[in-house]
Amino acid sequence: MTLVQLEYILALNTWRHFATAAEKCNVTQPTLSMQIQKLEEELNMQLFDRSKQPVVPTQAGFQVIEQAQKIIAESNKLYEMVNQAKGIITGELRLAIIPTLAPYLLPLFLKSFSKKYPHVKLTVHEMMTDMIITRLKEGKLDAGILVTPLQEQGISESVLFYEEMLVYVSKQNEAFKKQYLVPQDIEADKLWLLEEGHCFRSQIVNLCELQKKSRTATNFEYEAGSIETLKKMVELNDGITIIPELATYDLGGRNMQLLRQFKQPVPMREVSIVTHRNFVKKQIIEALKRQITDTLPEKIKKNKASRLVNVKLV
Repeated sequence: MTLVQLEYILALNTWRHFATAAEKCNVTQPTLSMQIQKLEEELNMQLFDRSKQPVVPTQAGFQVIEQAQKIIAESNKLYEMVNQAKGIITGELRLAIIPTLAPYLLPLFLKSFSKKYPHVKLTVHEMMTDMIITRLKEGKLDAGILVTPLQEQGISESVLFYEEMLVYVSKQNEAFKKQYLVPQDIEADKLWLLEEGHCFRSQIVNLCELQKKSRTATNFEYEAGSIETLKKMVELNDGITIIPELATYDLGGRNMQLLRQFKQPVPMREVSIVTHRNFVKKQIIEALKRQITDTLPEKIKKNKASRLVNVKLV
Protein backbone atom coordinates (compact mmCIF):
# COMPACT_ATOMS: atom_id res chain seq x y z
CA MET A 1 0.00 0.00 0.00
CA THR A 2 1.35 3.42 -0.98
CA LEU A 3 0.31 7.04 -0.46
CA VAL A 4 -0.05 7.34 -4.23
CA GLN A 5 -2.57 4.49 -4.30
CA LEU A 6 -4.54 6.15 -1.51
CA GLU A 7 -4.53 9.45 -3.42
CA TYR A 8 -5.84 7.64 -6.48
CA ILE A 9 -8.80 6.08 -4.64
CA LEU A 10 -9.61 9.48 -3.11
CA ALA A 11 -9.56 11.05 -6.57
CA LEU A 12 -11.82 8.33 -7.96
CA ASN A 13 -14.19 8.76 -5.02
CA THR A 14 -14.31 12.50 -5.66
CA TRP A 15 -14.84 12.42 -9.43
CA ARG A 16 -16.52 8.99 -9.78
CA HIS A 17 -15.00 8.57 -13.24
CA PHE A 18 -11.68 6.88 -14.06
CA ALA A 19 -10.69 9.20 -16.90
CA THR A 20 -11.47 12.35 -14.92
CA ALA A 21 -9.72 11.07 -11.80
CA ALA A 22 -6.64 10.18 -13.85
CA GLU A 23 -6.61 13.64 -15.45
CA LYS A 24 -6.82 15.32 -12.02
CA CYS A 25 -3.93 13.16 -10.80
CA ASN A 26 -1.87 13.94 -13.94
CA VAL A 27 -1.51 10.27 -14.88
CA THR A 28 -2.92 8.05 -17.61
CA GLN A 29 -6.14 6.18 -17.00
CA PRO A 30 -4.44 2.75 -17.27
CA THR A 31 -1.90 3.80 -14.61
CA LEU A 32 -4.59 4.91 -12.19
CA SER A 33 -6.72 1.82 -12.84
CA MET A 34 -3.77 -0.53 -12.39
CA GLN A 35 -2.70 1.03 -9.07
CA ILE A 36 -6.25 0.92 -7.68
CA GLN A 37 -6.56 -2.70 -8.78
CA LYS A 38 -3.23 -3.55 -7.07
CA LEU A 39 -4.51 -2.01 -3.85
CA GLU A 40 -7.73 -4.01 -4.09
CA GLU A 41 -5.73 -7.20 -4.60
CA GLU A 42 -3.52 -6.41 -1.61
CA LEU A 43 -6.54 -5.75 0.59
CA ASN A 44 -8.42 -8.67 -0.94
CA MET A 45 -11.56 -6.59 -1.39
CA GLN A 46 -13.27 -4.57 -4.10
CA LEU A 47 -13.26 -0.87 -3.30
CA PHE A 48 -15.40 0.37 -6.22
CA ASP A 49 -18.43 -1.00 -8.05
CA ARG A 50 -17.37 -0.62 -11.68
CA SER A 51 -20.69 -1.93 -13.02
CA LYS A 52 -22.32 1.41 -12.22
CA GLN A 53 -21.87 4.70 -14.01
CA PRO A 54 -20.66 6.80 -12.38
CA VAL A 55 -18.61 4.34 -10.38
CA VAL A 56 -19.42 4.22 -6.66
CA PRO A 57 -17.52 2.86 -3.65
CA THR A 58 -18.59 -0.48 -2.24
CA GLN A 59 -19.68 -0.65 1.39
CA ALA A 60 -16.20 -1.79 2.39
CA GLY A 61 -14.73 0.81 0.05
CA PHE A 62 -16.36 3.67 1.99
CA GLN A 63 -14.54 2.58 5.16
CA VAL A 64 -11.19 2.36 3.40
CA ILE A 65 -11.72 5.76 1.75
CA GLU A 66 -12.55 7.36 5.10
CA GLN A 67 -9.33 6.04 6.61
CA ALA A 68 -7.36 7.03 3.49
CA GLN A 69 -8.56 10.62 3.90
CA LYS A 70 -7.12 10.72 7.41
CA ILE A 71 -3.80 9.22 6.29
CA ILE A 72 -3.38 11.65 3.37
CA ALA A 73 -4.36 14.58 5.60
CA GLU A 74 -1.68 13.62 8.14
CA SER A 75 0.85 13.17 5.34
CA ASN A 76 0.05 16.66 4.02
CA LYS A 77 0.41 18.07 7.52
CA LEU A 78 3.94 16.70 7.62
CA TYR A 79 4.87 18.53 4.40
CA GLU A 80 3.17 21.65 5.73
CA MET A 81 5.26 21.47 8.93
CA VAL A 82 8.48 21.06 6.94
CA ASN A 83 7.70 24.00 4.66
CA GLN A 84 6.75 26.14 7.65
CA ALA A 85 10.05 25.31 9.36
CA LYS A 86 11.86 26.38 6.18
CA GLY A 87 9.78 29.54 5.88
CA ILE A 88 8.48 28.41 2.47
CA ILE A 89 4.95 29.13 1.29
CA THR A 90 4.26 26.91 -1.69
CA GLY A 91 1.57 24.68 -3.15
CA GLU A 92 -1.82 24.92 -4.83
CA LEU A 93 -4.94 26.57 -3.42
CA ARG A 94 -8.33 25.93 -5.02
CA LEU A 95 -10.45 28.88 -3.97
CA ALA A 96 -14.09 29.76 -4.61
CA ILE A 97 -15.82 33.10 -4.06
CA ILE A 98 -19.47 34.15 -4.23
CA PRO A 99 -20.62 36.39 -7.14
CA THR A 100 -21.56 39.35 -4.92
CA LEU A 101 -17.96 39.56 -3.70
CA ALA A 102 -15.89 38.43 -6.69
CA PRO A 103 -15.88 41.57 -8.90
CA TYR A 104 -15.11 43.88 -5.98
CA LEU A 105 -12.77 41.87 -3.75
CA LEU A 106 -10.65 39.87 -6.20
CA PRO A 107 -9.10 42.92 -7.95
CA LEU A 108 -7.90 44.19 -4.57
CA PHE A 109 -5.64 41.27 -3.66
CA LEU A 110 -5.10 38.87 -6.58
CA LYS A 111 -2.23 40.65 -8.30
CA SER A 112 -0.36 41.51 -5.10
CA PHE A 113 -0.82 37.99 -3.69
CA SER A 114 0.54 36.35 -6.85
CA LYS A 115 3.51 38.71 -6.84
CA LYS A 116 4.28 38.18 -3.16
CA TYR A 117 3.83 34.38 -3.26
CA PRO A 118 5.02 33.27 -6.73
CA HIS A 119 5.27 29.60 -5.66
CA VAL A 120 1.57 29.35 -4.82
CA LYS A 121 -0.73 28.31 -7.65
CA LEU A 122 -4.06 30.00 -6.96
CA THR A 123 -7.09 28.70 -8.86
CA VAL A 124 -10.25 30.77 -8.37
CA HIS A 125 -13.85 29.79 -9.15
CA GLU A 126 -16.96 31.94 -8.82
CA MET A 127 -19.93 30.01 -7.41
CA MET A 128 -22.90 30.17 -5.04
CA THR A 129 -22.59 29.46 -1.32
CA ASP A 130 -24.35 26.07 -1.39
CA MET A 131 -22.07 24.84 -4.15
CA ILE A 132 -18.96 26.04 -2.30
CA ILE A 133 -19.97 24.13 0.82
CA THR A 134 -20.68 20.98 -1.21
CA ARG A 135 -17.34 21.17 -3.06
CA LEU A 136 -15.45 21.76 0.20
CA LYS A 137 -16.96 18.64 1.73
CA GLU A 138 -16.20 16.65 -1.43
CA GLY A 139 -12.58 17.79 -1.37
CA LYS A 140 -12.90 19.58 -4.74
CA LEU A 141 -12.10 22.96 -3.15
CA ASP A 142 -9.61 24.02 -0.50
CA ALA A 143 -11.32 27.21 0.67
CA GLY A 144 -14.15 29.60 -0.02
CA ILE A 145 -14.77 33.30 0.53
CA LEU A 146 -18.40 33.93 1.37
CA VAL A 147 -20.85 35.48 3.79
CA THR A 148 -21.22 33.99 7.26
CA PRO A 149 -22.20 32.82 9.82
CA LEU A 150 -23.29 29.57 8.21
CA GLN A 151 -23.26 27.22 11.22
CA GLU A 152 -22.50 24.40 8.80
CA GLN A 153 -21.27 21.16 10.37
CA GLY A 154 -17.70 20.29 9.41
CA ILE A 155 -16.95 23.80 8.07
CA SER A 156 -14.56 26.22 9.82
CA GLU A 157 -15.11 29.97 9.48
CA SER A 158 -12.50 32.72 9.87
CA VAL A 159 -13.83 36.29 9.64
CA LEU A 160 -12.04 38.59 7.18
CA PHE A 161 -14.10 41.78 7.47
CA TYR A 162 -17.53 43.34 7.95
CA GLU A 163 -19.22 45.11 5.08
CA GLU A 164 -21.94 47.74 5.42
CA MET A 165 -25.20 47.26 3.52
CA LEU A 166 -26.29 50.45 1.75
CA VAL A 167 -29.36 51.60 -0.15
CA TYR A 168 -29.20 52.50 -3.83
CA VAL A 169 -32.30 54.45 -4.78
CA SER A 170 -33.78 56.13 -7.86
CA LYS A 171 -34.37 59.88 -7.75
CA GLN A 172 -38.00 59.12 -8.54
CA ASN A 173 -38.43 57.06 -5.38
CA GLU A 174 -39.75 58.62 -2.17
CA ALA A 175 -36.82 57.21 -0.20
CA PHE A 176 -34.45 59.41 -2.23
CA LYS A 177 -35.63 62.45 -0.21
CA LYS A 178 -34.33 60.97 3.04
CA GLN A 179 -30.74 61.13 4.25
CA TYR A 180 -30.90 58.01 6.41
CA LEU A 181 -33.29 55.11 5.99
CA VAL A 182 -34.81 52.30 8.01
CA PRO A 183 -35.90 49.03 6.37
CA GLN A 184 -39.54 50.11 6.66
CA ASP A 185 -38.84 52.97 4.21
CA ILE A 186 -38.29 50.45 1.40
CA GLU A 187 -41.37 49.70 -0.67
CA ALA A 188 -41.45 45.96 -1.33
CA ASP A 189 -43.05 46.33 -4.76
CA LYS A 190 -40.29 48.71 -5.92
CA LEU A 191 -37.38 46.69 -4.56
CA TRP A 192 -35.06 45.08 -7.13
CA LEU A 193 -33.67 41.73 -5.98
CA LEU A 194 -31.02 39.26 -7.02
CA GLU A 195 -32.25 35.92 -8.32
CA GLU A 196 -32.75 32.93 -6.05
CA GLY A 197 -29.59 31.27 -4.78
CA HIS A 198 -27.67 34.41 -3.84
CA CYS A 199 -27.05 34.72 -0.10
CA PHE A 200 -27.24 38.51 -0.43
CA ARG A 201 -30.83 38.14 -1.65
CA SER A 202 -31.75 36.23 1.51
CA GLN A 203 -30.09 38.94 3.62
CA ILE A 204 -32.20 41.63 1.93
CA VAL A 205 -35.34 39.54 2.43
CA ASN A 206 -34.50 39.14 6.12
CA LEU A 207 -33.56 42.79 6.59
CA CYS A 208 -36.73 44.09 4.95
CA GLU A 209 -38.93 41.27 6.31
CA LEU A 210 -40.21 40.66 2.79
CA GLN A 211 -41.44 37.18 3.67
CA LYS A 212 -44.07 38.93 5.81
CA LYS A 213 -45.19 41.27 3.03
CA SER A 214 -47.08 40.66 -0.18
CA ARG A 215 -45.42 42.25 -3.17
CA THR A 216 -47.75 44.07 -5.50
CA ALA A 217 -48.25 42.19 -8.76
CA THR A 218 -47.10 44.03 -11.89
CA ASN A 219 -46.91 43.21 -15.57
CA PHE A 220 -43.11 43.01 -15.31
CA GLU A 221 -41.02 41.04 -12.85
CA TYR A 222 -37.26 40.78 -13.03
CA GLU A 223 -34.62 39.27 -10.77
CA ALA A 224 -31.02 40.17 -11.54
CA GLY A 225 -28.00 37.91 -11.68
CA SER A 226 -25.55 40.57 -10.50
CA ILE A 227 -25.34 43.68 -8.34
CA GLU A 228 -24.21 45.72 -11.35
CA THR A 229 -27.49 44.85 -13.10
CA LEU A 230 -29.46 45.86 -10.02
CA LYS A 231 -27.74 49.24 -10.01
CA LYS A 232 -28.57 49.80 -13.67
CA MET A 233 -32.23 48.88 -13.13
CA VAL A 234 -32.48 51.39 -10.30
CA GLU A 235 -30.81 54.12 -12.33
CA LEU A 236 -33.23 53.63 -15.24
CA ASN A 237 -36.43 52.98 -13.29
CA ASP A 238 -38.32 54.14 -10.23
CA GLY A 239 -36.83 51.57 -7.93
CA ILE A 240 -34.60 50.80 -5.00
CA THR A 241 -32.11 48.09 -4.06
CA ILE A 242 -29.53 47.27 -1.41
CA ILE A 243 -25.85 46.82 -2.25
CA PRO A 244 -22.76 45.81 -0.26
CA GLU A 245 -20.17 48.42 0.62
CA LEU A 246 -17.41 47.16 -1.69
CA ALA A 247 -19.77 47.65 -4.65
CA THR A 248 -19.84 51.40 -3.97
CA TYR A 249 -16.14 52.18 -4.37
CA ASP A 250 -16.27 52.50 -8.15
CA LEU A 251 -19.35 54.76 -8.21
CA GLY A 252 -18.98 58.10 -9.98
CA GLY A 253 -20.19 61.40 -8.54
CA ARG A 254 -23.62 61.24 -10.20
CA ASN A 255 -24.21 57.69 -9.03
CA MET A 256 -22.98 58.47 -5.52
CA GLN A 257 -25.99 60.79 -5.22
CA LEU A 258 -28.23 57.71 -5.33
CA LEU A 259 -26.54 56.16 -2.30
CA ARG A 260 -28.18 56.26 1.13
CA GLN A 261 -27.18 54.81 4.49
CA PHE A 262 -29.35 53.02 7.01
CA LYS A 263 -29.81 54.58 10.43
CA GLN A 264 -27.60 53.30 13.24
CA PRO A 265 -26.96 50.54 14.00
CA VAL A 266 -26.26 49.99 10.30
CA PRO A 267 -26.82 46.47 8.93
CA MET A 268 -23.62 44.57 8.15
CA ARG A 269 -22.66 41.38 6.38
CA GLU A 270 -19.83 39.24 7.69
CA VAL A 271 -17.32 38.02 5.10
CA SER A 272 -15.18 35.02 6.00
CA ILE A 273 -12.82 32.51 4.51
CA VAL A 274 -14.11 29.00 5.12
CA THR A 275 -12.41 25.62 4.98
CA HIS A 276 -13.27 22.01 5.72
CA ARG A 277 -12.30 20.81 9.19
CA ASN A 278 -9.68 18.44 7.68
CA PHE A 279 -7.99 21.25 5.74
CA VAL A 280 -4.19 21.24 6.03
CA LYS A 281 -2.88 24.10 3.86
CA LYS A 282 -3.05 26.50 6.79
CA GLN A 283 0.13 28.40 5.95
CA ILE A 284 -1.19 29.40 2.51
CA ILE A 285 -4.56 30.38 3.98
CA GLU A 286 -2.93 32.60 6.60
CA ALA A 287 -0.90 34.31 3.86
CA LEU A 288 -4.06 34.83 1.80
CA LYS A 289 -5.96 36.24 4.79
CA ARG A 290 -3.16 38.73 5.48
CA GLN A 291 -3.06 39.85 1.86
CA ILE A 292 -6.84 40.34 1.69
CA THR A 293 -7.08 42.34 4.91
CA ASP A 294 -4.02 44.45 4.00
CA THR A 295 -5.59 45.54 0.70
CA LEU A 296 -9.07 46.42 2.02
CA PRO A 297 -10.23 50.06 2.06
CA GLU A 298 -9.49 51.67 5.44
CA LYS A 299 -13.19 52.26 6.17
CA ILE A 300 -13.99 48.55 5.81
CA LYS A 301 -11.04 47.58 8.02
CA LYS A 302 -12.65 49.56 10.84
CA ASN A 303 -16.17 48.14 10.47
CA LYS A 304 -17.56 46.25 13.45
CA ALA A 305 -20.26 43.59 13.72
CA SER A 306 -22.86 46.11 14.85
CA ARG A 307 -25.93 44.50 13.32
CA LEU A 308 -25.31 41.29 11.39
CA VAL A 309 -28.09 40.37 8.98
CA ASN A 310 -29.01 36.68 8.86
CA VAL A 311 -27.69 34.90 5.77
CA LYS A 312 -30.42 32.27 5.61
CA LEU A 313 -34.18 32.72 5.50
CA VAL A 314 -35.80 32.74 8.92
